[in-house]
Amino acid sequence: MVEAMRRHVGLGLVAMLASCAAFGTSGPFAKALMTADWSPGAVVLIRIAGAALVLAPFTLWSMRGRWGGAMRRELPRAAFYGTLAVAAAQLGYFQAVSRMPVGVALLIEYLGIILVVLWVWALTRRMPHRLTGVGIVLALAGLALVLDVTGQSTPSLVGVLWGLLAAVGLAGHYVLAGRPTTLPAVAFAGFGLTSGAVVLAAAGVVGVLPMEAGSSTVVIAGASAPAWVAFAELVLVAAALAYVLGILGARHLGSTLASFVGLTEVIFAVAFAWVLLGELPGPIQIVGGLVLLSGVVAVRLGERDEARAAAGGEQLDEAPDELARPDFEVHSPVA
Repeated sequence: MVEAMRRHVGLGLVAMLASCAAFGTSGPFAKALMTADWSPGAVVLIRIAGAALVLAPFTLWSMRGRWGGAMRRELPRAAFYGTLAVAAAQLGYFQAVSRMPVGVALLIEYLGIILVVLWVWALTRRMPHRLTGVGIVLALAGLALVLDVTGQSTPSLVGVLWGLLAAVGLAGHYVLAGRPTTLPAVAFAGFGLTSGAVVLAAAGVVGVLPMEAGSSTVVIAGASAPAWVAFAELVLVAAALAYVLGILGARHLGSTLASFVGLTEVIFAVAFAWVLLGELPGPIQIVGGLVLLSGVVAVRLGERDEARAAAGGEQLDEAPDELARPDFEVHSPVA
């Protein structure tokens, strides 16, 4: 029994780490395309639409026998999720990485976790857990260091604003995907990706969002490669594969543990940006990133303790389907 549980957790841990690593590749490959004059809107649209097509068979299979009331009830929320948590989050992130280091953009996006806490606080008028309050302070202090307010290597203000849009999108993911739904996780994600692609395509058609194709080659890790290789990586590895592995990991670990493991996406993203693009945040930004992440962890711990207290001290182990990410689960971003 114990040995089986260890294998269960071990498989979940490997799957979750692999998912975070796969998501962490999105920034470097997207930036390589944007450096080759592909517009962020075009890169995001191709990634989202491609992932939706790859997942379409699994979405349709999971919806067999559910096309009636469940579809009518849940489709509006899935469409709103796709607009906010998929389209806005990924567009904001890719626009941010086109103007600043990948790791800095992702750290700003992870402030979405703090936004959720502040939103719930404003709605309920209930003070958050003390540990949550400490985490918010740490996260804001870490953000100040990441943005290097002393002016030594201050990121682009426009890039910061796009990163904050990504944070709002991530917060929308937590709020919308965290609610119970009768749709299977794969179907919810598939419909979300599809609606996000439709919104972006419509914005491109009316001219609100530039859709510009760039060079047919990109530079990755100092070597020239066809642009389609970067797009294939974004669609197959950084989106479809990452989502599937994330679901597997969450189902084995439970949402609480998986959400903590999901924070390793930032580490993977910084490492891949260093290897593939030669990017590395400055010393102050690295320290700020560590402080920011410690704040996010403190917020997570505070939320967990508050939920346990509300449940009378019982151990919580939510079904990952209730915290599905565009991610399918609640563990990342949306990067």
